[in-house]
Amino acid sequence: MTQATQLKAHSTTAAFEALKCKECGAEYELKATHVCEFCFGPLEVKYDYDLLRRTVTRETIQAGPHSIWRYRPFLPVATNTPIDVGTGMTPLVQANRLARRLGLKKLYIKNDAVNMPTLSFKDRVVSVALTRAQELGFTTVSCASTGNLANSTAAIAAHAGLECCVFIPSDLEAGKVMGTLIYNPTVMSVHGNYDQVNRLCSEVANTHGWGFVNINLRPYYSEGSKTLGYEVAEQLGWQLPDHIVAPLASGSLFTKIYKGFQEFVEVGLVDAKPVRFSGAQAEGCSPIAKAFEEGRDFISPVKPNTIAKSIAIGNPADGVYAIDIARKTNGNIASVNDAEIIEGIKLLAETEGIFTETAGGTTIAVLKKLVEAGKIDPEETTVVYITGNGLKTQEAVQGYVGEPFTIEPKLDSFERALERSKTLDRLEWQQVLV
Repeated sequence: MTQATQLKAHSTTAAFEALKCKECGAEYELKATHVCEFCFGPLEVKYDYDLLRRTVTRETIQAGPHSIWRYRPFLPVATNTPIDVGTGMTPLVQANRLARRLGLKKLYIKNDAVNMPTLSFKDRVVSVALTRAQELGFTTVSCASTGNLANSTAAIAAHAGLECCVFIPSDLEAGKVMGTLIYNPTVMSVHGNYDQVNRLCSEVANTHGWGFVNINLRPYYSEGSKTLGYEVAEQLGWQLPDHIVAPLASGSLFTKIYKGFQEFVEVGLVDAKPVRFSGAQAEGCSPIAKAFEEGRDFISPVKPNTIAKSIAIGNPADGVYAIDIARKTNGNIASVNDAEIIEGIKLLAETEGIFTETAGGTTIAVLKKLVEAGKIDPEETTVVYITGNGLKTQEAVQGYVGEPFTIEPKLDSFERALERSKTLDRLEWQQVLV
């Protein structure tokens, strides 16, 4: 694995101009760097919105590929041939049965549990990051991951012919570990939580010069999440929703959906309107929710202890920005316990036929909690973001979903089992009513 050569990719038609510090405004060249040298604030990509306003229309977007790359002018890549594995344009499902169960009228599920190629929203950010990594001359890519990001990085690196080494906590779910190993990367399973893995990766990035998608390539990587905002606006008929509910890990997804909506307004693709932003965390790792609840503008790191491992980041890099967005949009940030997360997974599955992982269970449980607290107007057009597939975290619901009826290949055996199943259904309903 060779050290990457830092190259500044540039195109006369590219709208991304520089990296800009979110805190002090200092600007930097478009290299593999993510922290301001002056104030240590995070860097993000700056765009020429006048150029985008002149060159991008609804029609040019719709004429593009059926993937995130229909929005290429809004993404920080210069090439006209990005890494396209069909990522994006996932279903926006009108969730009528779940809406009736909760007492809502206009509820949608943005279902990235079926995203390509690895069944999570991370395929979006990795497609952008690895395209940019190639432009910057990297031949080896890496990441610190709670599972989904490792899956995506390994898969898309394999497709692109890049060397890959990923780092994960040693206690990840078996499905996520196998979902990485199948692509034949080098996998480092670290005794420690995600925050400890991430610190190690920062050292490795500095030592080996690899392209870490969520470290030195983070400004480019995080922009991929904006496509979840773009797609919802397009799928709603080029208009914004009234309220969104999304999971919070680092907080980056939350902030980038917001940025995506703002950019579409900025260039005239949709009309401006207030959109409320609400976030979901697991109680066992809820530093953002706690800060929001206590009215703080700083995050106190915590040690994760929850089944929702994919969002278990104890020291979230974009937590303060997520809090700011929730407050200024009149949204909320709430947390739920592990039992509620399991019930959230089951609720979505039995009402809409969508099997989500623990992050999605957290989001559905928080949606339910906010509705019951009167914090979501039943008349609002509400979009809930489901970011990963339940097949990756089957351990979370084992023992909570019943067992199959084992029968003989005879009609009378079937009839007895069918009667038992009806009896069990009646008992379950009685428990619900109690």
